[in-house]
Amino acid sequence: MSKEFYPISVKSIDNTTDDCVIISLDVPSDLKKIFSFIQGQYLTLKTMINGEEVRRSYSLCSSPLDSEWKVGIKKVPDGKFSSFANDILKERDTIEVMPPDGNFYTPIDVNQKRNYAAFAAGSGITPMLSIIKTHLASEPKSTFKLFYVNQKASTVILKEELEALKNLYMDRFEIYYFLTKQQRSIPFLNGRIDQEKLEIIFKSICNIDNTDHYFICGPEAMIHLINDYLKVAKVSDEQIHFELFGTDNKVADQKKEVLAASFKGKVCDLTIIEGGKQMTIQMEQGANNVLDEALNNSADLPFACKGGVCATCKAKLVEGNVDMLLSYGLEPDEIEAGYILTCQAIPTSEKLVVDFDV
Repeated sequence: MSKEFYPISVKSIDNTTDDCVIISLDVPSDLKKIFSFIQGQYLTLKTMINGEEVRRSYSLCSSPLDSEWKVGIKKVPDGKFSSFANDILKERDTIEVMPPDGNFYTPIDVNQKRNYAAFAAGSGITPMLSIIKTHLASEPKSTFKLFYVNQKASTVILKEELEALKNLYMDRFEIYYFLTKQQRSIPFLNGRIDQEKLEIIFKSICNIDNTDHYFICGPEAMIHLINDYLKVAKVSDEQIHFELFGTDNKVADQKKEVLAASFKGKVCDLTIIEGGKQMTIQMEQGANNVLDEALNNSADLPFACKGGVCATCKAKLVEGNVDMLLSYGLEPDEIEAGYILTCQAIPTSEKLVVDFDV
């Protein structure tokens, strides 16, 4: 996967709700191979906002079957990029885009009859739409059940597209909308998904023994709740796929404070390999993370969320030791192979060699 940015024109901008836009990118023909993607992957976007370079990763809500590149961006309080995308960005503007990446998917198998369950909240529907649309179209015997949480009916992102899919695949696609700030006559569909609702879902709607894969995307608390429930029910790790859009940094911050105190005064020689070039800098052990320290020393490295989620800053640990604050963006086999998220990697050895080219 290329970690370079390419200038891409904005083809169209459409409002799916009052505070969320769907941005369609006009990927030129000579870049379509580089920008080919798998359902559930994301794009990293970069632009200058008030003189500051801002990067963010957003899931593709389009299916690779349609040869379209669409991302949904929900405006969040104090969100620099999301406010820019919703209020300032216009059609035919150019924005810097990194080719697709991400592991939030399971391979398509046209000959399999699989049953899938998806849990989403808010903008967590964006990768889900890509996943659901692709599997239903490519696996004619498979089914999908979607449990989707929003505040109100008016805030349901991509509702028209979801309803169109439901009408197209009436016998294979079911949607259950949960609203947290709008009461309806069915108590089960009011409020967030909790332990009690999960008991009802897996007793009456979704047979846990007959479901092959689970996709979860939304707040960290919701993901942990559902993941823990499935683990207790003996669902294997290979069947559970989740994507985080953000994390609670309190635990990571506390861990970082402990590390800083325990390694205070010790120095690490950090060597960064990227793009065939090598640079070595000195930094404190247990203090800053590898990515920020390198950026502070003018290194040009790939990154996006800086929250341990997107894995854009993934690199191979060649020598030395680090303590990872968070590692949501890595698969277990990647951790086993020695990959780290440099935005979460705190040096704990006298020498550290990190390779972005592997």
